[in-house]
Amino acid sequence: MKIRLLIVLTAAAGLMLAQTPAIRDTQGILNAASFTTPVAPGALLSIFGTNLAARLASADTIPLSSSLAGVTVQFVQGSNTYAAPLLFVYQGDPTQNSPAQINAQLPWEIDPNGPAVSVTVTSNNATSNQATVPVGPLGPGIFASNGLAIAVNNSDGTLAWAAGAVPGATTHAAKAGDVLVIYATGLGALDNSIPDGQAPAYLDNVLRNTTTAPTVLIGGVQAQLIYSVLSPQFVGVNQLAITVPTGVAPGNNVPLQIQEGGVTSSASTTIAISQ
Repeated sequence: MKIRLLIVLTAAAGLMLAQTPAIRDTQGILNAASFTTPVAPGALLSIFGTNLAARLASADTIPLSSSLAGVTVQFVQGSNTYAAPLLFVYQGDPTQNSPAQINAQLPWEIDPNGPAVSVTVTSNNATSNQATVPVGPLGPGIFASNGLAIAVNNSDGTLAWAAGAVPGATTHAAKAGDVLVIYATGLGALDNSIPDGQAPAYLDNVLRNTTTAPTVLIGGVQAQLIYSVLSPQFVGVNQLAITVPTGVAPGNNVPLQIQEGGVTSSASTTIAISQ
């Protein structure tokens, strides 16, 4: 009987160990749009690892909660601890080589010039290893789908992708003089603060501009910036409007990039440009 009990307890201990969340040692915490670093305060980030969540769940209210499907995320800087607003948690699928993932907002209170920032994930009362978060004042990333930037033609609300890029979707290439609305994250501080997990349209409907004016490049050519704000509807998302410049070589995969503070977003995020 004692031997049998020992076997049961040993198996249970092994199961508990296997279910302990773990953040990846490298590339474990990244900008949620670009999957690069650094991550700026207020930006959306993705945490990758194993056993970070027991199931798939998405936030359905704003302001975002700091607890979702039994998952919480804490950031520590110096003597301060901040609970992160959560958008999405996913248990992962090893059979598809898909890691567990959490999408969260890096709290606005984090000081990019302060002490090192660490993060832990707690899932169903088990707490992960402590990982370091690469934080900077600016860390632009453009949201994309399979490398195609979320850039909307302001004239008709379609995406600036080549015709037929997405079956059943109405898309068309942009041309010089067109206005595009781009969705990004990590554009840094605002001229009017906002609580963690909130979006302006749900709080006070006050427009919030980024204090740094980003440079937007299309095919390496600088576009005219019309505005750079915190999106009214989405937590942690920046919204930019630009005018497509002349002199951009046409194509279905023209790089769309944001430059800020010495950081340039990936050239692999593209839009379609026509003559």
